[in-house]
Amino acid sequence: MNEGADESEQALSLKKIMRLDLNDLCAEHLAKFPGMTGWFEPKLLLKLLLNVIVSQMFGQYADRRLVHAALDKQSPSESRDWTDVTKETQRDDGDVWIDYIADLGDGFDATYAMAYLLAQPHLEIRGYTELIPRASALIMGGDAVYPTASRDSYNNQLRKPYSMAWPDTFEKDGPPVFALPGNHDWYDGLVVFLAIFCRTKASKIGNWRTRQRRSYFSAKVAENWWVWGIDIALVRDMDQPQADYFVDAATNMPSGANIILCSAEPGWYEAEREGDSFRTLDYAASIAKNAERNLRIPLIISGDSHHYARYEGQDGQFITSGGGGAFLHGTHGLKDAIAAPWLKRTPQALKLKHVYPSKELSRELLNGDLQFFQNNKEFGYTLSTLYWIFASAITYAPAWEMFLVVPLLLGVILWGYSRYQEEKFSGETLAYSVAQALAHSVVIWFFACAALWLAGLSSWKIPWFVWLPLLAAAIIPIGARIASLIFGLYLKLTCKYADRNHNDAFSAMKLDGYRSFLRLRIRGNEITVFPIGIDSVPSRGGWRRNENRGLASPSHFEPTRRMDPHLIEPLITISAADGLSSGDVEIRHEVISKQ
Repeated sequence: MNEGADESEQALSLKKIMRLDLNDLCAEHLAKFPGMTGWFEPKLLLKLLLNVIVSQMFGQYADRRLVHAALDKQSPSESRDWTDVTKETQRDDGDVWIDYIADLGDGFDATYAMAYLLAQPHLEIRGYTELIPRASALIMGGDAVYPTASRDSYNNQLRKPYSMAWPDTFEKDGPPVFALPGNHDWYDGLVVFLAIFCRTKASKIGNWRTRQRRSYFSAKVAENWWVWGIDIALVRDMDQPQADYFVDAATNMPSGANIILCSAEPGWYEAEREGDSFRTLDYAASIAKNAERNLRIPLIISGDSHHYARYEGQDGQFITSGGGGAFLHGTHGLKDAIAAPWLKRTPQALKLKHVYPSKELSRELLNGDLQFFQNNKEFGYTLSTLYWIFASAITYAPAWEMFLVVPLLLGVILWGYSRYQEEKFSGETLAYSVAQALAHSVVIWFFACAALWLAGLSSWKIPWFVWLPLLAAAIIPIGARIASLIFGLYLKLTCKYADRNHNDAFSAMKLDGYRSFLRLRIRGNEITVFPIGIDSVPSRGGWRRNENRGLASPSHFEPTRRMDPHLIEPLITISAADGLSSGDVEIRHEVISKQ
């Protein structure tokens, strides 16, 4: 590519770059792809709030799962044949390898880094002596795009990165991909998700091929092994056509079959209060149990929480693996044991066995909230604009009542914010809201008193149309940093010590490190979980054109420095042997250190 072409193409918009052939893309074009979502951008906050209000008001009355099921003309037997991918997944040595990744479509860097690892013909993993082969099927566990679903979001943040990682080889049958919708996929009513993943014929995402007709699926991936992916939508329930679908799937499985159960949310986190997502997950498991075919569910997987966490119960493993690309969630708030009434039995103890990142590191990472302004400048300026408005009101009505009104109004605003985040009332919520409101009020009082003092120095009255801009010029730049520091400190302290604001405290930092996915190996009646993580992903400038693209690596861009994928914890091997009773599994752990 000549220099003139370089300069002209670097100026192209992202939409124009999306239309370029992959072979015409240069490393400089990568700068045009989206970065991490700014969750505290005021416009986005208003948009998300509107989406939540609309979905809560109308979601249950416009459930697209029902409409799509009614339009699906495939018979149950045709559906079972369509999702039987055993011919594509079986290797010559008899092993079957499957990848699971979730929460992937936020920005470019982490999304492409994970897609790159998925696409390599073999992976060298620190902590394991052998190269592990590329998986023959891919499960996307929810939230394929952020922050909201649109055709441009799916193209920019999913299809293009995955196509660059493993371009279409134009073969008829590429490895199958199955996808679950998360809440962010649902924010457009599931329109684009259905258009991409749920078609009459297979569509392409890079070299992967879609193989489902509905937003949920029962896929036969190996002899005697199925993956069930349930769609809990925004209302966290299972609609009747979906229940009928899985009843049919269960009754047509051979006795003693094994099921890997996937959901868009880790319902076991709320098992003790029997939240909606747990009850729906448990209901799906009960469908398998009630089929009376000795069906076993040795492995339950979810995304939604953007970290790795494994709980172990008497019936199997409950793994959260949401490290596909979205901002990191902390792990320090996870319970060491959860009493889960799984399959309506006496609550069994799910014991936390491993997390990534560690709880200690999770707490340390919260120091990043002290740089709240650097990551969320627009929100900081919004807060300082409120400072200016309140300080101006006090200077123009210098009565003690105004000094009391300011903390009262701020307290109400912050209490409403906390109530929305926690979905419950508590005295602690009120106390934290009042404390933050007082901290902001002290700053506003200082600005107001300083303004009154300066105004008193003048022998003539300054017109309001001059005075207000002067106040804004003085208050807003300084106030943005002070307000951000107070808000960031509030997020850090409440998340670290009070088990609150986990989502906001970590989304504010835009951390894209500590990514993870699962590579599963099925061998007979055993399944082995390879939990694979990378501590950091290459920055936008850390990619270069792969000039030797071919069998060794199909990706268009490769990291300038080798990424260091490693085993997050020792391998988890689950045996679901024929001699075991329904639901029972044997679990062992294996680790082989890389020399």
